[in-house]
Amino acid sequence: MSAFPALEDPPLSFEPNEASLQGRKTLLVVDDERDVRDSLWFIFKDQYQILLASGGADAVRIAREHNIDAAVVDIRMVGLSGIQTFAELKKIDPAIQVIILTAYETLDTAREALRLGATDYLGKPYDLHVIRDAVTHAMERRVIANQIRSQAARLYELQEQMHNQQLREQLAKNRTEIYASVLHDINGPLTIISGFIEMVHSDLTQAERIEGADLEVVRTHVAGIRRQVTNCLDIARRYLGFLHGSHALQQGVGVNQLFRDLTHLLRGHPAAREHQLTVIPLSSDVVARINGTDLLQILLNLTINAFQASEKPHEVVVEGKTLFGSELPAEFSGSETSRWVNGPAAQIAEALVMLTIRDDGSGIPPKVLDHIFELYFTTKAQEGTGMGLSIVRRLVEQVGGAIHVESTAGVGTSFTVYLPV
Repeated sequence: MSAFPALEDPPLSFEPNEASLQGRKTLLVVDDERDVRDSLWFIFKDQYQILLASGGADAVRIAREHNIDAAVVDIRMVGLSGIQTFAELKKIDPAIQVIILTAYETLDTAREALRLGATDYLGKPYDLHVIRDAVTHAMERRVIANQIRSQAARLYELQEQMHNQQLREQLAKNRTEIYASVLHDINGPLTIISGFIEMVHSDLTQAERIEGADLEVVRTHVAGIRRQVTNCLDIARRYLGFLHGSHALQQGVGVNQLFRDLTHLLRGHPAAREHQLTVIPLSSDVVARINGTDLLQILLNLTINAFQASEKPHEVVVEGKTLFGSELPAEFSGSETSRWVNGPAAQIAEALVMLTIRDDGSGIPPKVLDHIFELYFTTKAQEGTGMGLSIVRRLVEQVGGAIHVESTAGVGTSFTVYLPV
């Protein structure tokens, strides 16, 4: 017989329709004793929507189909125990508030209930006021839990919006830098193409007929134009790859061949006029672990900068050397007149190729030396973009290389690029 005789027969189970659910919280009662279910149904039927379950499996099924605010669960039942049912309910909805009922209280079950986050732990037979207070407290905690979950969801949404905004801003910044880099990198080959076209035009206008050695010169200039057009296309493809999140395969390139290309290309560059270029190749050629177009851009940027170090005629020397074993840099430390880029992070392989571009120009002041690799930093007034050395830095860092710069006022500047081979 029920502890609280009902004025009407309580249901064996109760699953409300959608209309009856509106505006009322839902209490799930889980007990394999019908008397206990009847009593709790009668106590709370006018205050909450009541769902009745005769065992743990039934309770789990109901919780999957309905939004449960709080549950009163007997600890000892046939099939799933109260603790197991508690754990399953929390898996379905961590915010469900659970009150444990037991007629066989032990320290272990109390600890397990508290570990799982039980709202309350009551013994049988329960006091009417105690069970009412326990359910009221559980429902209040459910409201707070819902508010916390709602605020957490809003916070997560806000964080996602901020993250997405940061990504959009970073992408916009990267795109701007990439577009600027494209214009800067292509400007070099285009300048060389312009120089070759001027020379070809001069050869064509000054000669009635072109044959023999003159014809060979024109063919050489035309071949140079074709190479630079190919370089422009390669640069464009590389940056398009960056925009789409892909990177060009890292291919090896013979250093001495690059030195020959550099010598040939700079003949048509206006910055090289009236200056002397000396290229000292490697005694034995090696293959640098870097894309050929990238290395050519590095050499062109550094060499053209060296030509522009002074308006007075001066010499620029480009030299290569291979380092093995004990010859490898032991440390990467700067001084008042020198700086390292990526020194500590450089991938020091068994061998490195050391490419040095030095000039006897006016030198770089120490204060300026600190900023030369920064994006958009320039000392060339209106004609400079501040892109060249930042591009050099990026290309060298991508392959795990390093850069060392040494400069003394009135003596000149030396840039040395270390690349794995």
